[in-house]
Amino acid sequence: MDIGDLDCNLDLDLLHFSTIEMTRIGLISDTHNYLDEAVFKHFEQCDEIWHAGDFGTPEIADKLKAFKPLKGVYGNIDGNDIRSEFPEKLRFTCEEVEVLMMHIGGYPGRYAPAARSELYANPPQLFVCGHSHILKIIYDQKLKCLCMNPGAAGRAGWHKVRTIVRFVIDGKDMKQCEVIELGKR
Repeated sequence: MDIGDLDCNLDLDLLHFSTIEMTRIGLISDTHNYLDEAVFKHFEQCDEIWHAGDFGTPEIADKLKAFKPLKGVYGNIDGNDIRSEFPEKLRFTCEEVEVLMMHIGGYPGRYAPAARSELYANPPQLFVCGHSHILKIIYDQKLKCLCMNPGAAGRAGWHKVRTIVRFVIDGKDMKQCEVIELGKR
């Protein structure tokens, strides 16, 4: 068979997948005025950083923004300097995933009242929160929503180990979730 005998008509719609990039997310919360330099190493390959509140100071947000594009919400300890830049809740789309981020959120079966009303009124595919300092990644079967709390990356609080999370959004899929321990509080 000669190469000229091959049918090389390609359906360009089938090739569309090769142009779609996945988005690598670095998820952090509850820094409370402390940003471990290891965060930059762990988030080096990330496309965006999401901070789920309790930055502590604008300097934390500024360092993260200077490193990668930053999305975030303010937390209960954040002052007007952070609150003037970041909203209480943030709803956005990343690739084909609708995301809701709030600082005080809870988890399936124990959502905070404000989070519960927002989640039940218009469920996202991904709900990101902080506040509890408890690392939790749970799928809510009822809402068909993945709930993620990266724990606390700062030193303030009662948690024993500081944590952050890395994951990938690829179209409609959320995958390659990694929990990273930064060390003892």
